[in-house]
Amino acid sequence: MKDTKTDFIVIKALEDGVNVIGLTRGTNTKFHHTEKLDKNEIMIAQFTEHTSAVKIRGKALIQTSNGEMSNE
Repeated sequence: MKDTKTDFIVIKALEDGVNVIGLTRGTNTKFHHTEKLDKNEIMIAQFTEHTSAVKIRGKALIQTSNGEMSNE
């Protein structure tokens, strides 16, 4: 059965070359996935059994269930 309460985040690139990096769970945190977004591209990301954190480099607008922020 699929978990419908999983947290999602929405990332909108405010410039070309925004990097979105997924980090693993466990005793050794590692990069496991990266994406590069161009200006105005949007990515919807989900925390899973493998992804415990997301690192975002570059100017972006981030929306979560806790609110909206930008990292200018």
